[in-house]
Amino acid sequence: MTPGATQETVDGMSLAKIDRIITALRAESYRWSPARRVYIPKKNGKRPLGMPPWSDKLVAEVVRILLEAYYDVQFSDRSHGFRPKRGCHTALDEVVSVWKGTHWMIEGDISDCFGSPDHSVMLSTLAERIHDGRFLQLIDRMLKAGYLGDWQWNDTLSGAPQGGVASPILSNIYLDRFDQFVEQQLFPDYNRGGRRRTHRAYEIVENRIARARRHGDREAVRALRRERRSLPSQDPNDPGYRRLRYVRYCDDFLLGFAGPKSEAVEIKERIREFLRDELKLELSEPKTLITHATSQAARFLGYEIRAQHADTKITRNRRAVNGAIGLFVPRDVIRDRCARYMSGGKPALRGPLLHDEDFTIVAKYGSEYRGFVQYYLLAQDVSRLGPLRWVMETSMLKTLASKHKSTVTKMARRYKATVDTPDGRRTCFQVTVQREKWKKPLVARFGGIPLKRQRKTVIIDRQPVMATAKRNELIHRLLAGQCEMCEGRDGLQVHHVRKLADLNKPGRPERPQWVRLMAMRKRKTLVVCEHCHQEIHAGRGTATTRK
Repeated sequence: MTPGATQETVDGMSLAKIDRIITALRAESYRWSPARRVYIPKKNGKRPLGMPPWSDKLVAEVVRILLEAYYDVQFSDRSHGFRPKRGCHTALDEVVSVWKGTHWMIEGDISDCFGSPDHSVMLSTLAERIHDGRFLQLIDRMLKAGYLGDWQWNDTLSGAPQGGVASPILSNIYLDRFDQFVEQQLFPDYNRGGRRRTHRAYEIVENRIARARRHGDREAVRALRRERRSLPSQDPNDPGYRRLRYVRYCDDFLLGFAGPKSEAVEIKERIREFLRDELKLELSEPKTLITHATSQAARFLGYEIRAQHADTKITRNRRAVNGAIGLFVPRDVIRDRCARYMSGGKPALRGPLLHDEDFTIVAKYGSEYRGFVQYYLLAQDVSRLGPLRWVMETSMLKTLASKHKSTVTKMARRYKATVDTPDGRRTCFQVTVQREKWKKPLVARFGGIPLKRQRKTVIIDRQPVMATAKRNELIHRLLAGQCEMCEGRDGLQVHHVRKLADLNKPGRPERPQWVRLMAMRKRKTLVVCEHCHQEIHAGRGTATTRK
């Protein structure tokens, strides 16, 4: 429903429009419109976002489906960005599960990943496996359609439109060459040895333990076992052992290297040269760093990543897992998140929410807290988010108290509740809105999430609903060929509204027939003929039959 350079939106979609698009594509006469460019704020400035018209979104979605079906099964398993059943958590889980014994972390970030890819390199990469000239020409025209900034046309000399439907899959296809470079060239050059040699000091202690056992000296055995726990069983400085590991999420990538720093610097320079010479891309200097895995922390996907060393820690009379990779919540991220709900160093109310319902206030705080906490549940120190909960909880209660001219204590007493979780009962704040008897009540909840580390990731993707699916009711209604207002059969279109709440506009003297139909069906769409569609937009869509 958001217009691009033209006023075309999904409203008014019809089979005739689909036929016109198909005819234009078949005749190779389809022309992409320039995207309307807007800027959205980010930490260090603004990010351009392209907003194409509806027809271009539709064609780009078809291009995306075709490219993803063909290319996704060929992508590297180390690529996790914009792929089905993969995400940030699967990338982080791979680092934790596989990267034990890493000495150096190479953090990488590509400057302007969406705006920098060279069009000729992109098309040549596609042409290696796609031999349909018309399809390649369609993508070429999409890349060069340009954009409107301050209503002036600007050429797109490089890159894919950021915000475009097909841009994520195109960037993955482009960066797949980088994945192949790492796996086919860097891995063979910097991976050596099958297994680290045994640590000499560890062997000596093991021999002393065996000797003490033969002599029956239990005190010596206990002391030597404590000493053994502080030693690695394999030599971490084995000169014949090297391991390079790699993971990428969109334009952010991380390499872990078990070896000397000089070789880590060499790897970084080879990556810089490949990106510059082969892909016409540049590394972001402030974000491309080499960090020591034990004494420093690498930043990747919002987490701090470092190798753990707890030589003196003994848990359940077993060896500590020295050298294992740990995920941690950055403290500055917690401070920045808390600052959003504070003023003068204390939790503060949020003025813009004072006129909302209690249900809306609790739901907004709850969704913000839940989204942040669930992202960091992989961290070993997720319990550090306790102060954030207190700040957000106090801010929420202050907002409710100011709305009702009451106190924080009274608001807490009114909405406090307990919920069952896999880790036992937890306290939370909950607002329940009762509805008709046959409907479940609406529940808004803040809190109730155990701040306990989750070791496994669960990615649940929504399955796309294809046009042939039986559950796609809109397709069947459109194919029925009948106006749902006047029962006419000519020039059928689909009237759309952005949300059902728009049907209850204040100041409307009576609810028109089309509003009653959409509200009764609880659908944001209505299949109507062209005449009725014009009547709706003219504010006269009240009759059920054509006059």
